[in-house]
Amino acid sequence: MLHGETITILRRANGDPDPFGASSSTITQEHVDNVLITDGTGSNSTDSTRPDGITVAKTLYFPRSWEYKSLRGCQIRIDGQDYTVIGDPRPYKGGITPTQWNLSVPVKDTRG
Repeated sequence: MLHGETITILRRANGDPDPFGASSSTITQEHVDNVLITDGTGSNSTDSTRPDGITVAKTLYFPRSWEYKSLRGCQIRIDGQDYTVIGDPRPYKGGITPTQWNLSVPVKDTRG
């Protein structure tokens, strides 16, 4: 039987203002088990100011057992590395997919 990995969703939320009245934020963490991870495309940066830069992309498949919440603006930590969620992925509807996974989440990270 196929079983995925555990990932961590990092979600930013508005916090209480600091003592000077400036806005603040907090980061909450949610662990999700049984997420399938596939490597997407990787590419070298073509930006002349970042000659050693690379972009790493992956696709994550979340299990149906995870209670869906929007992932817009979230970071996802995989093996200690943070990736940015691309867009606002939504679960597959209608129950026609006969697998344990019903949400495809593209993520990317730029390094260097």
